[in-house]
Amino acid sequence: MTARHAAAEPARTRDSIDRHILRWEHEVPGLEPDLEGAVTRMQMLVRHLRHEKEAALARHGLKLWEYEILWRLRSAGEPYRMAPTRLARGLGVHPATLTSRLDRLQSAGLITREHTTEDRRSLLVGLTPRGAETWAAVIDDQREAEAGLLAPLTGKQLGDLAALLRVVALAVEEDGPPLMAHLD
Repeated sequence: MTARHAAAEPARTRDSIDRHILRWEHEVPGLEPDLEGAVTRMQMLVRHLRHEKEAALARHGLKLWEYEILWRLRSAGEPYRMAPTRLARGLGVHPATLTSRLDRLQSAGLITREHTTEDRRSLLVGLTPRGAETWAAVIDDQREAEAGLLAPLTGKQLGDLAALLRVVALAVEEDGPPLMAHLD
């Protein structure tokens, strides 16, 4: 729906983005209402999801960097362990930074650090049962927030939205490595 169409619709079907577009299309020559509406809505929804994630982390007593370490360990698959150098590389942090972070997570009982049986100089970082439970609780909260956000859509609409966003994501990925490479 373009801003012009939004102006003709009853106020209850217009959102804050429609009002934003109506206000700015007079000030910004060439403003494309559908383009502005799509991008601004995506930005707003990402901010909403980020807020929900921060709230879930706070409920479980985690900081984002702590969650990311737990997530990276969980993504390694059973037995949910990996070498600190691989973990640092996957997180994009300096190994010295990771060491202090691991100290804090180990003190909290969320991870272990154990020497490998092959080489006593090598360590493996692993999730504790408490770390795995904490990670799972945050994931459950996020899933609930995401489902709530998209609940107004029918199953078909949700599928259509996913398909449309896939088209855009594929176009972005053609230009280089995906920004979400950390999901692999």
